[in-house]
Amino acid sequence: MSVLEGVMVDLSVVLGSAEVPIRQILQMSRGAMIPLDRGQDDPTLVYANDELIAEGRVLVDEEVMSLEIVKIVRKPNP
Repeated sequence: MSVLEGVMVDLSVVLGSAEVPIRQILQMSRGAMIPLDRGQDDPTLVYANDELIAEGRVLVDEEVMSLEIVKIVRKPNP
């Protein structure tokens, strides 16, 4: 067993974001739509511990969703 296998990483996959006033959220009902700041052709962003690490695209096969990584984001050297 590798020492890294027990390390936990908080992974987030971000399709897009929106700023919505709380009053609008409180008025929402089932089926309400919130427009996001990204389009369907824009990359999905992948964060590890709140740091951008990759870009990808969402794939859907029947009822299974997955994420294809298309670019690894490198940190600039200081």
